[in-house]
Amino acid sequence: MLKKLMAMLPEVAGPTKKKLSFKEKLKWTGIILISFFILSMIPLFGLGQNALSQFEQLSIILGASFGSIISLGIGPIVTASIVLQLLSGSGIINIDQSSPEGKQFFQGLQKLLGIFFIVFEAIIYVMMGGLAPAANLVPATYSLVQFLLILQLFFGGMLILFMAEVVDKWGFGSGISIFIAAGVSQQIFIRAFSPLTTTGQFAFGSGLAPVGQMWVFFKSLINADLSGAALPFFAILFTILVFIIAVYAQAMKVDIPLSFGRIRGHGIRWPLKFIYTSNIPVILVAALMANFQLWARLLQNKAGETGIGHWISYNILGQFSGQAPISGLVYWTHAPNLVDAVINKYFTFDILLQSLVYIGFMVGGAVIFSIFWVQTAGMDAKSQANQILKSGLQMPGFRRDPRVLERVLKRYIGPLTIMGGATVGILAAIADLSGALSRGTGILLTVMIIYKLYEEIAQQHMMDMNPALRKMMQ
Repeated sequence: MLKKLMAMLPEVAGPTKKKLSFKEKLKWTGIILISFFILSMIPLFGLGQNALSQFEQLSIILGASFGSIISLGIGPIVTASIVLQLLSGSGIINIDQSSPEGKQFFQGLQKLLGIFFIVFEAIIYVMMGGLAPAANLVPATYSLVQFLLILQLFFGGMLILFMAEVVDKWGFGSGISIFIAAGVSQQIFIRAFSPLTTTGQFAFGSGLAPVGQMWVFFKSLINADLSGAALPFFAILFTILVFIIAVYAQAMKVDIPLSFGRIRGHGIRWPLKFIYTSNIPVILVAALMANFQLWARLLQNKAGETGIGHWISYNILGQFSGQAPISGLVYWTHAPNLVDAVINKYFTFDILLQSLVYIGFMVGGAVIFSIFWVQTAGMDAKSQANQILKSGLQMPGFRRDPRVLERVLKRYIGPLTIMGGATVGILAAIADLSGALSRGTGILLTVMIIYKLYEEIAQQHMMDMNPALRKMMQ
């Protein structure tokens, strides 16, 4: 039944050529990025004056632009991935992704779940007041506009789904990662250098503070306001520090020496990166936290004084007072600005405890998702050993046996999975707690995405320049 349903799903056709050229991949990546920014500027028809600022922090993580046709962003896709990771990691479903059929089934199931969550989230956003029509409409018109909003959100969600698939098959890197990096880079640039105020007018001569923290820093120094200069200074400083540390950690690796079985004297090194699972675990943790916040806001807006919705909202997910969470999961998974608390002298034990719980959640979540991802993405020792042997390689001094190679790889992959996951969790938490120019998760993801993208582009360019190398890699 599921296979028949998956076969009916629309799909982006993959390239007929085994290897796409550098220019072709660059072209499609650029087209999708430009399309993404254009779609983010198309407003939803019929949307009322909602308090969309409450979703501002979520939009960065979800690669969304709330109030536009792509308000859902990559949320449904990532949520589908989280569900599958949890089901696979717990053993509820068992899909052998080492075979082409199993891998195809897993991808089809993920797409099917993604479409389900697009429909589900579109309905929830509109019906629970997150993205609602104007309140003064007559009931019949209000219901019609609700339907139109759901239809637009569904259309935008499907566009994001297929645009991500285009990047996966025709471009550089992952579509999900590209959208996140684009949104975060835009936010960092605006928050660092924009001379405009929050209302869109030039700050100079208006008496209002600019959005760009560089301008705030210099203006505070000119006015001898050291306290006012400290906040933008530390925001910029911690942003740069997280960038540098993330790049350094991304470059760290363990090289496993391998040799060609039939060619003596020739060998290569098989790299195992310190951040073994890259940015995937922190994306999943961030998306999970974003879902906590989103559902908490929606339930708080729509849940009555009694019932299961009110109980979940009040006792589990938590409540908001304005923009600030005050209880439940959303409070303990919210990062307070420690730098601001210290500078402005409102630091308390509760803030310290909240910060420690937040760090624990980020680190623990990143480690758990790292372990799940290694098992489901074919990055475990057994899969890697089989891949190495299929490539005609073996470990010098050992017999050509996948079990032997698997035992050797286990010594490295297990610790790297845990340490790499913990590292990205700590870095993301530090940036969040320090009030950096963007969410710590977003900064970290952007660094990793750009670094990985650079490696892929450099490799592709090198193979295009050296046809002999391309033949050897194939």
